[in-house]
Amino acid sequence: MTRYQRRRRFTMTGLIVLFVVAAVGLVVVLSRGGGSTTTAATTSTSTTDTTSAPLESALGKPCVAFDDTLPSGAPEVPIPVGAPPTELTTQDLVVGSGTPVALGDSITVNYIGVSCSTGKIFDSSYSRGTPATFPLDQGGLIEGWTQGIPGMMPGGRRVLVIPPAQGYGSTGNSRIAPDETLVFVVDVVSSAPGTTTTTAAP
Repeated sequence: MTRYQRRRRFTMTGLIVLFVVAAVGLVVVLSRGGGSTTTAATTSTSTTDTTSAPLESALGKPCVAFDDTLPSGAPEVPIPVGAPPTELTTQDLVVGSGTPVALGDSITVNYIGVSCSTGKIFDSSYSRGTPATFPLDQGGLIEGWTQGIPGMMPGGRRVLVIPPAQGYGSTGNSRIAPDETLVFVVDVVSSAPGTTTTTAAP
């Protein structure tokens, strides 16, 4: 009996030691895994917060020179450096030919848009590799386009400098700061009476 009890006690002690070692190892592994998960989640949250942070208002900021990389095929963007204009200004760089575009027409255009206060591109059909087609109407476009595009002819290129009140105003959007003056260079590829499906419009 004594020898049996000693053997049993020895076996039980060995099992307890093995259990404790296994438990400690498991805790260490889980702690490391948990730390990695927490770090990844924190990094992910931090990145998301940075991305979704609202843009700083451009109110009172001057227009600066173009400071970005032009997409392939895009024209240069002449920005009026200095105090931004308070009214819509247009300038024809190339005069097209044919029937002038009228409000309500369906137009196909290539365009590039730049923020005046940063000189950075915020939108471009050239980056997407295809012109945009949409109706030139007052319901779906900013006022700077509905007032600045009519009169252009196919093959024409025009610069639009659009003050905030005729652009995205004091709210802006995810790519455009509040109170931002916008500079567009627009090429009219074609136009036709009536409306069609929008592919991408400013």
